[in-house]
Amino acid sequence: MTLLDASGIYTICPTPFDLHGQVDVDSIKTLVEFQIEVGVRGLAVLGFLGEAHKLTNAERRQVITAFVSGARGRVPVWVGVRALGIPGAIEQALEAQALGASAVFAAPLDGVSDAVLFDYYKALGKALHIPVIIHDFPDSFGTQISAEVVARLGREGGVNMIKMEEPPVGPKITRIRELAGDSMRVFGGLGGVYLLEELQRGAVGTMTGFAFPEVLVSIYDQFRQGNLEGAAATFDHYCPLLRYEFQPRLGLALRKYIYQQRGVIACDHVRAPGMRIDAYTRDELEAVVCRVGLSLEARGPQAVQKGA
Repeated sequence: MTLLDASGIYTICPTPFDLHGQVDVDSIKTLVEFQIEVGVRGLAVLGFLGEAHKLTNAERRQVITAFVSGARGRVPVWVGVRALGIPGAIEQALEAQALGASAVFAAPLDGVSDAVLFDYYKALGKALHIPVIIHDFPDSFGTQISAEVVARLGREGGVNMIKMEEPPVGPKITRIRELAGDSMRVFGGLGGVYLLEELQRGAVGTMTGFAFPEVLVSIYDQFRQGNLEGAAATFDHYCPLLRYEFQPRLGLALRKYIYQQRGVIACDHVRAPGMRIDAYTRDELEAVVCRVGLSLEARGPQAVQKGA
């Protein structure tokens, strides 16, 4: 696989657990089928939403294997990598490659210089046969990756895609594209709350965990078809839900609850440490879902209100 054709909506998938907190492989299968049915272009696993930092090494392998097996080559599966040093990151990435991942998206090393970041991503790229994607999320990783480093990796480092989640997203996307040209493709993220602006700035898609991915697919499809007014109207209509679901520290629990209510996964268990929703929050969420015309009771993809 190359990244030349990678575009559209890639869902950052949660890792389903059962009532006892164990990995639920059956729910992974139903989650994969649902994502493919709603029209996403790919799956991303073992990111923050996948609670990768709460899994054992054996569970990481179990989760990757289950997603790759469930996808059966119909969509690519990208796997998250995060380690304290280059050897550990390469080890994780090689394991993902061996288990059938189509690409890895790698968090930066903590608190290192631009030169070390460049060497890190370049080393990852050289060690693998599958592509490496930069995961730029300083609010969670604590490390900023400058547009200059990103562009240099595209031109010289053999790393040609970034999942860019550093607000304000618009100016950084523009700067990366100015410096890197066609050598670096940009995916957005951040819950889809800036999806329209990301696409307008030149992003080729987004990787995020929004639990009504058919909404994001509709916005992207309208935009790519040249219906900018329609894409904007659809985006504006669903913004209240995008905003509510993307709450810091609570978003994972909200997304798992939505998926459980939609019949996509069997249980909304979140491993500790992790927030869970209370009854008041649950009622708030359900009210927002209803307000934008969606349902937690309907099974399968739901009709999306399109714009002009």
